Amino acid sequence: MLAPQDQAPDFTLPRDGGGTVTLSALRPAPVVLFFYPRDDTPGCTTENKAFSELLDQFTGAGVQVFGISKEDIATHDKFRDKHGLRAPLLSDAESSVCEDYGVWKEKSMYGKKFFGIERSTFLIDGEGRIAKVWAKVKVPGHAEEVLAAAKAL
Repeated sequence: MLAPQDQAPDFTLPRDGGGTVTLSALRPAPVVLFFYPRDDTPGCTTENKAFSELLDQFTGAGVQVFGISKEDIATHDKFRDKHGLRAPLLSDAESSVCEDYGVWKEKSMYGKKFFGIERSTFLIDGEGRIAKVWAKVKVPGHAEEVLAAAKAL
């Protein structure tokens, strides 16, 4: 996994509602990338709602926020509309960005091993460097902690 002071790997990914997002094109704005396993599951829905509720505070601080999972755009659009989500959702269908950021991991559930996204968040400064990493995120209070760190940049 990436560590603070590492250069954030650049990417271009499709986003909900159409269009693409290129990380390097967002500079000099700081960016929050929160990687989550699946749309419309309890923990992922709670996390997305928390970031959506705080989105005005993030943007007021000049920080852009994006959620990333492997779900396709149609699934993201449905998830966004169902829950009134406001933070943009990016689709990493090939998991290349997940691999670049080190969040594509072997997991285990009910004795079965599989690969999936380990819930993780990256705060990237205006120069494109990783400022802070949250790995194995626990959802309650997480968005608020990220907001505080982003405001402290």
